[in-house]
Amino acid sequence: MSRGLAAVTGATGFLGQHLVCALSHAGWGVRILARRDPISPFWQGVTPEVVIGDLGDEAALKRLCRGADLVVHSAGLIGGSPRDLERVNVEGSRRLAEAATSGRVLHISSLAAREPHLSAYAASKRASEDVVTQILAHRATIVRPPAIYGPGDRETLRLFVLVASSPILPVLDPAARLALVHVEDAARQAVFLADSMESGPFTLCDDRPEGYGWPEIMGAAAAVLDRPARTFHLPKAALYALAAADGFQVDWRRGKAAFTLEKVRELTHPDWGVRPDERALGTPGPRFDLLSGFRQTVGWYRSRGWL
Repeated sequence: MSRGLAAVTGATGFLGQHLVCALSHAGWGVRILARRDPISPFWQGVTPEVVIGDLGDEAALKRLCRGADLVVHSAGLIGGSPRDLERVNVEGSRRLAEAATSGRVLHISSLAAREPHLSAYAASKRASEDVVTQILAHRATIVRPPAIYGPGDRETLRLFVLVASSPILPVLDPAARLALVHVEDAARQAVFLADSMESGPFTLCDDRPEGYGWPEIMGAAAAVLDRPARTFHLPKAALYALAAADGFQVDWRRGKAAFTLEKVRELTHPDWGVRPDERALGTPGPRFDLLSGFRQTVGWYRSRGWL
């Protein structure tokens, strides 16, 4: 029995593809916003209705939201210039909230929004929360995922490529804590929160909300790849030097930096753990712990020839 219609932005992104699956499996009919007809390896048996457009297209947003009982806003940029982040993450969220004239809105933000001073990205995610809440008030629920990994993720792929190829692994501040969640668990938990009548923000997590240390993360990655976990401490100053060098090369070559000073500030923040008061009561428990989640992810990478 259908629970109604869920309209989704960012459906072709890493988390978005899994949100579409989780919504469909939970009984929602799904309509998505996309620039073109999408194809996803995860949508077996799922055929969402497609509205062609993007966050800058107000007419498309109105078509997307028309008649929807739930709007899930997961579109956004994770990098780029402050101007681009403002345009997509903040102004795009504003247009979406204005188009969602009825029903509930699940706004997928980021745990980075908790520390908006760290980067333009973090500031844009906090601002997106503020604008959605200002427009929608009690109709909006804010969700803050921590670092997400799993099938389809090209960001975490870099970690496994490093572990597979390097005889010695860099470890950031050993005392720092980083919460993680497998993408399938994140999608299930987010869909559960779609029924919440509270605004949040609520943070997703696995069975270790306090987070993991970098030595444990590197050790788990090495274990699933059957590699030795020889590590060394990479000082924060070395990361800043690498980011500065990357920025210098970008300025010289007129390219785009992949590793920025702001990303270093995010990476080296000492506490990305999830606090008890940031979690929603009754949220489904995770199906994956770190080791089983990494193992399943690596298996998917290998099946696709990514690793």
